[in-house]
Amino acid sequence: PIGSYPGLLKGMGGAMDLVSAPDAKVVVTMDHTSKSGAPKILPECSLPLTGKGVVDRIITDMCVFDCDKHGDGGLTLVEIAPHLTVDDIRNVTGCNFKVASDPLPSMSDENEEEDTASVG
Repeated sequence: PIGSYPGLLKGMGGAMDLVSAPDAKVVVTMDHTSKSGAPKILPECSLPLTGKGVVDRIITDMCVFDCDKHGDGGLTLVEIAPHLTVDDIRNVTGCNFKVASDPLPSMSDENEEEDTASVG
């Protein structure tokens, strides 16, 4: 039951508190495209927002974007899946983005293990 987890509160909410907290790092994990192949990363959100301009990083099954929260609000591609190219990412992303470096680092199991090990 939900009440058996220490520190877990019953009920709705909390997202606004998380995204508005000073120094909060907000990371979105998602599929890059819909089941039909349509882009899910778009120039503007069509759904109600929990917070505007609060996302630091977007991690998808295809790549990793850093979000510029203080400048132009754009995305920068910082990692890419080993089997993909930057053009592949451009073809399935519904907005423009910058590319951090050439060549880009690859998303790998090693990076996932490091991220998992640091969670605690």
